[in-house]
Amino acid sequence: MPMLVLIRSAAATATWLLSRSLNMPEPVVHDTGIFVFVQVQTFENKVGKALCPMRLLRRFRSLLQR
Repeated sequence: MPMLVLIRSAAATATWLLSRSLNMPEPVVHDTGIFVFVQVQTFENKVGKALCPMRLLRRFRSLLQR
C-alpha cells in the first residue's frame, strides 16, 4: 500500500510541475494526459496484434511451406 501512495504523490507532483511550467490549469493537463494515454494504448493494441511475434512466425512458416 505505501508504494501506491508514493506513486500517486509522484504523479500528482509531476502533473503540478508540468501545469506550472506550461501555465495551464492542472485539470486540463491531467485530462490531456489521460486522453493521450488512451490514444497511444489504442494504437499499440491495434499494431501489437499485427506485429505479434507468434503471429509473424506462423505467417513466415506458411510462406516457406508454399
